[in-house]
This record gives sequence, structure tokens and C-alpha cells, in this order.
Amino acid sequence: MSPPLLIGSEIYRGSTYGPKHPLAIPRVSTTLDLIRALGWLDERRYLDSPRATPEQLARFHDPDYVAALQRAEAAQSVSPEDRERFRIGADGNPVYREVFRRPATGAGGTMLAARLTARGGVVHVPGGGTHHGMRARASGFCYLNDAVLGLLAWLDLGLTRILYLDIDAHHGDGVEIAFRNDPRVVTLSVHEKGRWPFTGLTHGPCGALNLPVPQGFHDTEMRALLHGAILPVIEALRPEAIMLQCGADGVEEDPLARLSLSNNAHAEVIAAVMGRAPRFVLLGGGGYNPWTVARCWARGWGVLNGRTPPERLPPPAEAVLRGLSFHRAVGRNPPEHWFTTLADVPREGEVRPEVASLLAGLPAMLESVAECAA
Repeated sequence: MSPPLLIGSEIYRGSTYGPKHPLAIPRVSTTLDLIRALGWLDERRYLDSPRATPEQLARFHDPDYVAALQRAEAAQSVSPEDRERFRIGADGNPVYREVFRRPATGAGGTMLAARLTARGGVVHVPGGGTHHGMRARASGFCYLNDAVLGLLAWLDLGLTRILYLDIDAHHGDGVEIAFRNDPRVVTLSVHEKGRWPFTGLTHGPCGALNLPVPQGFHDTEMRALLHGAILPVIEALRPEAIMLQCGADGVEEDPLARLSLSNNAHAEVIAAVMGRAPRFVLLGGGGYNPWTVARCWARGWGVLNGRTPPERLPPPAEAVLRGLSFHRAVGRNPPEHWFTTLADVPREGEVRPEVASLLAGLPAMLESVAECAA
């Protein structure tokens, strides 16, 4: 198999949802800078993300909605009618400078990743993972659903057994809804129970599998779900392609969730699943602490390339992290290891009954997978 590819864009540099929004922070640009500063990128393996056209977006999204996003960007405002109908400029989905171009670039990157893996391969798209976007509505800071568009691109190539795996702290509702009646795509989401969007509490129709976990969910418990649920599902499905949404908001220091993972958990999941299908696409997703997000996603690229995190970051990488600022409380006195290390200290513990009960549901999950395969 050829070496992994990395898809990024400069559109993310300086782009912000607004000074008080959780997505005021730099994420993709910092991740790319950190990867380069580590010496982990052969520039021949880097591709600039194309911007998806309205026609390409219409493979999933309502053309009227796409046109409304374009209008909002051009005018830097939204009409009351468009706000009410499409939730642009509402519900935490602000109008900002690149409100169409930025999500269209993320969508273009994920769709390109699917095409590049037509005959097999591994691609990382840290700007992807906007899993809440609906067909005709902005939702959860997501305007377009790049994951759905990438999965549809795989289906258009003739694939019939695809796994979408989501370990973001928030349930991947937009992807589940898009494929809930399509047996060719199994969605499996590990997310915090009781966290917005308050969905994904049970298994849905054919192939919609959910593992809602309690607050404080830690590395040992993720490992238990990985070996006791996720890998058995993969073994039963034998997918032709796996897409992993690797949201970093499950890391303990994230301000928008109450999970207690270290980035070791994300690295373990990536390492365990990346070789279990001939096609593998790794996306970004949630994450609202700039240090923990960049360290997690850069480490994910390292896993794809067999790189071991250095015990101490080299000075150029340390400079990238020291150059960040964060105006939430946790950013006022960041710990030194956020600047000097890539790998977190492991966060282990006992597997609690709430997590053990999820493992007990494996037979039902495998039965659902079998129904899809049939």
C-alpha cells in the first residue's frame, strides 16, 4: 500500500467563527504546522483540498440550502427567512467570512480522499468530520456534512460494505440520519451520554450502532469498547472501507465535554482499525482546546505513518504550541507539557458498570450487522 496522504488547506488559517465562539481557535492550521515542525511530512504526500462545487454538494445537500450559504457569505448577513428555514446565523452557527468556502473546502477534501482510495489507500483530512450537518440545515457548528459526501463518493464507486466509526464526544447524528435506511453503510458512534444533540442513546435501524458512554470515560474503558465491541463489529462486517471521525473533544481538557480520555486512546483506536479495510480515511471533528486538538490530530498522522512521538518535542514543534493563545479559563495557565510533549499521560481506571453494560450488547450489534449484510 502506498504511504498515507494528508489533505489540508490554508483557508483554515485565520478563519474564525467569531471571538466568543468555541471555534474561534486555530485547529487545522496548527495541526499542519505541528506535523511539519516534527519533520513528519514529505510534501509529496500533501494535497491542497479542492473546494466542492454546488453541484457536488447537491449529491447530498438541498441546492436551495447551498445557495443560501453562498448568499450569506456574499452579504455577510442572512435574511430572516433563510435563518428560520436553514438555521444559518442561528443555534451557534454564525455567519462568518468563509461560511460557504470553508465547509465546502472540508467537503471537497473528504470527497477527494474517497476518490483517492478507490483502489485502496490511507488519507488523513483533519479539516473533515463535520458530522452534524443536515441535508438542508446547519447544525452543531456544521454547515455541510463532509463525512456523508465522502461516504456517498465511496458508494458511487460501487462499494457495498462501509463502516463509519465516530469517536467524537458528540453523537454523529447527521451521518446516522443520512444512512439509516441504507444497509451498505454501518455507522458506529462512541459518544458522551446526555451531551448535545441528545441522540444516539440506543441502536437505530439497520446498521445504526451507538455506544453512549458516561462522563469520566477514560482510556481503559475506550480500550474495552475497542476490543469488546468495535473490533468484533469490524470482523463481522468485513468492510471494504472505514472512515474514522476522530473528534478530539473527548480528551479530558476539552471545554465542551466531560470525558476523560488522553490522546493515547485516539492513537490506539487509529492503530487498531486502520489496517482492517483496504481503504481508510481519517477525519478531524470536534475539539475546542487548541493545544489538545493539534497534539491529538498530529499524533494521529504519526500513527498512520508509524511514527513514535518524541519524548520531548523538537524546538520548532514546541514553538508552534507556545505560539497559541486561548481565552477560556484553562488557557490562562496552560501546563508545560502542552508545549513540550505530543503524547498525553495515560488516563486509566476501572471499567465501570455503565460501560460493561454496553459490552453486553455486542450480540445485538452483531445481529444488526448481519441483517445489513443480508
